[in-house]
Amino acid sequence: MKENKYDDPQFFEKYSHMARSEQGLEGAGEWYALQKMLPDFSGKRVLDLGCGYGWHCRYAARQGAARVLGLDLSEKMLERARQMTQEPNIHYCLRAIEDIDFPPASFDLVLSSLAFHYIADYPALCRKVEQCLAPGGDFVFSVEHPVFTAYGNQDWYYGSQGEILHWPVDHYYEEGRRQAVFLGEPVTKYHRTVTTYVQTLLQLGFVITGLVEPQPTPEAVEQIPGMADEMRRPMMLLVAAHKPAGGRQTKG
Repeated sequence: MKENKYDDPQFFEKYSHMARSEQGLEGAGEWYALQKMLPDFSGKRVLDLGCGYGWHCRYAARQGAARVLGLDLSEKMLERARQMTQEPNIHYCLRAIEDIDFPPASFDLVLSSLAFHYIADYPALCRKVEQCLAPGGDFVFSVEHPVFTAYGNQDWYYGSQGEILHWPVDHYYEEGRRQAVFLGEPVTKYHRTVTTYVQTLLQLGFVITGLVEPQPTPEAVEQIPGMADEMRRPMMLLVAAHKPAGGRQTKG
């Protein structure tokens, strides 16, 4: 994440015209599924890792969160978030996700949307989340699906007439850096398997409460050009985990 592509003016301009940037949560195709995985926010202390425009922060505050802290590495993202935020219990901070260092039990809910595939050391980050999350707290996040990140270039294979043939999946078990193209720009991302995403949490004592590969809604398939092809492979993975109130119960 420390690459911080989002402060590049050209890249940020392209990002600002995406549906999720202009329409917020309703413009994010996975929101219908992620929303169902979120716990009750009432009175919760919430940390949003890679908060971007602050859409999830504002949602948390409006659902009754006591206080919300949004972190992002991008000045431009945080500037936009502050412009769009009126809730007094939301605060934004310029910080890389990897650099979080909060006292134990600082938060009741840690969430993140499509940020962890920019992180090189996922297990180290999860250890920090486990430490700052209060017993009985929840950890909910979305990432690009490992089927989507495995090959690297994140594009279809096309036929001689430009028709979509299939989605390439290769080097799936070789985790690590990938050079992808996002919004027409080169971006560094990190691939890891579904096993790594889940087993890391289990080894830290989390209980997995949700695992979803969200599909496009029938309405989206019918109304949005090209959306039918999104049924051919998963693009995102949503994970919800709970930290037991009784303390860590490490899994092998």
